[in-house]
Amino acid sequence: MRDVIRVLVVDDDVGVRNLLGTVLARSRMKVVEAGSGADAMAWLAREAFDVALIDIVLPDQSGLDVLRWARGAEVDAEFVVLTGHADVETAVEAMRLGAYDFVGKPWKNAELVEVVVKAAEKKALRRENSALKEVITRRDGLPQVVGESAPVRDVLSMIARVATTDSPVLIHGESGTGKELVARTIHLRSRRASHPFVSVNCGALPDTLLETELFGHRRGAFSGAVTSRVGLFEAADGGTLFLDEIGEMSPAMQVRLLRALDSGEVRRVGEERAFHVDVRVVAATAKDLAAEAGAGRFRWDLYYRVSTVVVQVPPLRQRRGDIPLLIEHFARSLARAGRALRFSEAAVERLTSYPWPGNVRELRNLIERLTILHEGEEVRLEDLPGELAQPLRSGGEPADPTMVSLQEIERRHVERVLQATGWNKARAARILDVDVKTLNKKIRDFGLTRPA
Repeated sequence: MRDVIRVLVVDDDVGVRNLLGTVLARSRMKVVEAGSGADAMAWLAREAFDVALIDIVLPDQSGLDVLRWARGAEVDAEFVVLTGHADVETAVEAMRLGAYDFVGKPWKNAELVEVVVKAAEKKALRRENSALKEVITRRDGLPQVVGESAPVRDVLSMIARVATTDSPVLIHGESGTGKELVARTIHLRSRRASHPFVSVNCGALPDTLLETELFGHRRGAFSGAVTSRVGLFEAADGGTLFLDEIGEMSPAMQVRLLRALDSGEVRRVGEERAFHVDVRVVAATAKDLAAEAGAGRFRWDLYYRVSTVVVQVPPLRQRRGDIPLLIEHFARSLARAGRALRFSEAAVERLTSYPWPGNVRELRNLIERLTILHEGEEVRLEDLPGELAQPLRSGGEPADPTMVSLQEIERRHVERVLQATGWNKARAARILDVDVKTLNKKIRDFGLTRPA
């Protein structure tokens, strides 16, 4: 059951206040009334509200003045402004100051209630996001890009420069290199850090689900839409939207995303009315998007829109000097009952020599598995699983090519089939007896790239 929505209604006309109070109370909202800007600020300073419904024209000061004060005082409420038809420009200015939306006079009761409910939903999402971020910070501290190698220093330098801007960022790197970690670090070092960081994997959802995930939908917009839903653009308002695997997005969804990025407005599925959002987009891909655009699989205009700044995240095999630091970092952060594993010099040397096709994600998974299963405090060379315990050739491969993990056997087989079919994914999927979506996921997970 939804929590009771607390609304502050601010209007100098007592008749309007009473009418608004009656309409909102019928929707089981708790309403407090204020007749001036001073009264509104007094209420907002001493009590918590989900939504403040405020008239632009007040007897002592304008609603814009109250908005400016609220932003400086960090009032934790969403604002919806009331305006006459002649005050639309003023209402737009109110939205620039942080108002969620505006409602024209005279209003339709159903539309008014829906706007207030949406504003309250946004505040609830923002509160949940802040609580989650607090839990993560207490447990792990701020996101940390671990490493001292030259490639990592380059990434950290780029993060420091782009975090202070609102420019779109495209993060490129193989699967498992830590692209989302880079995106979160950019967000938490930006002026948007106190607002939501919202992420979605564009390759994990079909078009119909991805559309409603990004833009939301109105109740009754399609079969099964029994309630209205806030989209991720709306949930990320004021913050950062992370579009992972943007290269997997279909042409139709690319068009709709481009329209939203160009206009700064989104429209819920099933609604005619669009509304403004203030969102910074950070995208990530394991693909060469320029090559994809050249082949007609990705729109050039969208590529230019999301790639103002490109951050290249190196694979782990290109930063082997960081592997001992990562081993220590994961051993500490994954320690159970205060017991952090130690690794012998020979074990660290072997792990540093290994090619890590799954990159940092694969290394982390290994440390976590050892933390759970290994008995004793020190991990020696012979304690490493499978191929890692075997002698390696100079290139980092096991000396006995048969002594490899099932995952590595699958990776090699998928790569051989792709090469044999000239990277024709439909043919490769038929040979492998999987659908193309599953094949695309394996390509991402294994960090496979098509030869130039």
